[in-house]
Amino acid sequence: MDNLDPFFFASRTFPCKDSTLPFWRTELHELDSHRSTEQLPESCDVLIIGGGYAGIAAAYHLLCGDNSSTSPKPSIVLAEARQACSGATARNGGHLRPSVYSRIPMYTKQFGLEATVEVADFEFDHVAAIAALVEKEKIDCDFTLTRSFDVYTDKEEAETAKRHFDEFKKAGIAKNTMNDLVWTGAEHAEEVSGVKNCIGCFSFTAAHLWPYKLMMHLLARAVSSGLNLQTHTLILSISPSTSSPGKWTATTPRGRITASKVIFATNAYTAGLLPEYARKIVPSKGICCRIITPPSSTHPELKNTYGLRLGNGSLDYLIPRNDGSIILGGARSTFFSDHENWYNNTDDSTLIKPAEKYFDDYMQTNFLGWEESGARVDCIWTGIMGYNSDTLPSVGEVPGREGCFIAAGFEGHGMPVIWLVMKGIAEMVGSGKAFEEVGIPRVYRTTRERLESAVDVLGPRKR
Repeated sequence: MDNLDPFFFASRTFPCKDSTLPFWRTELHELDSHRSTEQLPESCDVLIIGGGYAGIAAAYHLLCGDNSSTSPKPSIVLAEARQACSGATARNGGHLRPSVYSRIPMYTKQFGLEATVEVADFEFDHVAAIAALVEKEKIDCDFTLTRSFDVYTDKEEAETAKRHFDEFKKAGIAKNTMNDLVWTGAEHAEEVSGVKNCIGCFSFTAAHLWPYKLMMHLLARAVSSGLNLQTHTLILSISPSTSSPGKWTATTPRGRITASKVIFATNAYTAGLLPEYARKIVPSKGICCRIITPPSSTHPELKNTYGLRLGNGSLDYLIPRNDGSIILGGARSTFFSDHENWYNNTDDSTLIKPAEKYFDDYMQTNFLGWEESGARVDCIWTGIMGYNSDTLPSVGEVPGREGCFIAAGFEGHGMPVIWLVMKGIAEMVGSGKAFEEVGIPRVYRTTRERLESAVDVLGPRKR
């Protein structure tokens, strides 16, 4: 089977063979295309499918985490279709940014107050958790603790956001999140945020980092603790084992591997292996870039990160890097209305045509004092996110597939969600704990009811 091109089998729910080059992958780690063993093992205790944030975090928590002292440690194989950390994690904005406050009204109405607070606190806790991890492991990943601005340029949107903030803060709801928010009104919003036409903005605790370097450090720790890493190993299918009842067999072009438990850290590509998630978790294409300025450029220094609501349907995101460059993504106002540009699209080898020029004069147009900065796009890339028909990640044991666990569908917002989700998954897989025992928000739980639901806020509308 080695002579078969694994991507020959690929449908629209598998990674494409080639991809655009993101800035984050310009300094590659020695494990980028590593295989711990020349041959794919025939069996293991735990098979992790997917070598991005979720898969690497699962391996780390199982082999190096606080609850990993069990002896002997489980045998774990991590299979990645392309290079390690080559998917969405290495194509994002480098933004560790909890952002629940704007969803609190909707979540409260849909799920109730207690469940909403769980989500808010869960995201809020990620900044401190990743900061502690970076310090503990001495990870060189440009981790920078800062504040983030959520910028409003539409008067009605700003007034609604401020009203909800006042109501929830007065009621004492989601205190950690609400107490961290600082509102600046129209009189000083432009000056404080540095964004033209800003009529109101929140600021709150966030961080930015080099995601590839963070993940590859953790992956190296897991490999040194016994993880068998198999890059360039596309899983083509998963099925109940015919020779070992209760186990699962994964088929690859390099052979088959049988595991007692399987973790699907497959995000956008989940439906390729678990067809019950088709139209529930949908591959969704996004675009991001790096902006630089000439050495002679003079412009205001940006110290905060941004979410920019520019009134044209966009929600752009921006981080200022310590080297003076800027990572900027979004551009949804140029392409999102046409589903053919992004929906069920796994092609990260090309750009999104309507968005190709969106970032060219972005800084000059939207930021005060940047008009003569000479800011330009240095590199631009695309990535494939996992969007959800009901807006929520799918986490936990896969309904009807005992021993199979999923953590996928992070909506392009995985940085402040995945680390503690995978800690919980590791406890379920490694210690046999129930979902209710591991601290994951209840609304993330994958259930038969969610899989059978007709709710679809994502797909094209029938006319």
